[in-house]
Amino acid sequence: MARTRATDYDDKRRGILSRSARLFAEHGYTGTSITMIADACGVSKALMYHYYPSKDAVLFDLLEDHLQHLVTVVDVAAQGSGDPSDRLFAISAALLEAYRGADAEHQVQISSLKLLPLEQQEILKALERKLVVSMSDAIAAAIPAAAARPELLKPLTMSLFGMLNWHYLWFREGKGLSRETYAQMVTTLMIAGAEQAIDAITEPAKAERAAPRKKSERVPVARRA
Repeated sequence: MARTRATDYDDKRRGILSRSARLFAEHGYTGTSITMIADACGVSKALMYHYYPSKDAVLFDLLEDHLQHLVTVVDVAAQGSGDPSDRLFAISAALLEAYRGADAEHQVQISSLKLLPLEQQEILKALERKLVVSMSDAIAAAIPAAAARPELLKPLTMSLFGMLNWHYLWFREGKGLSRETYAQMVTTLMIAGAEQAIDAITEPAKAERAAPRKKSERVPVARRA
């Protein structure tokens, strides 16, 4: 007969994931054992295996929970405003708010996703791609010059993610900018500067193509006999 789940099963599972994230961030995935997780949670190793059969299962579940939450908040933010610039800001602000209290999960995503089996990696990477597509679509809507240059849209998108995703290295809650203000800063930088950035790349390339070749660089043309 199947074992009945306790009424607080989900709460305990979330507690395990939260403590595991902190251990993985502090000691690394390979440096953390199931025994360490059980000790941090105040449960026996046997009880840990009631929730998770392996350390891989713990890592996968915490990353899937984290990424699915990000996808959900971004989807909600993307539907909340009709103005493209406001939508880009709303997505950025929603991401920063979702990162609140999740520094450990964020670090583990960056450092340890690649340590999971390939089939589990692909599930998590599909969630990451959903985030990238949502942000890319918002940038394209807010910045027509970016929409017109699809080969530059991904670099612009990943640059914006870079400003948002690495803020945890220097950001301190309650000191200096708020999360919302920082979201406004980075989206304004993107909207105000993207077109100039595209021109800076495009104009030198045009000039190089238009410049006459030096004599030694010219392609020889066969003469008629």
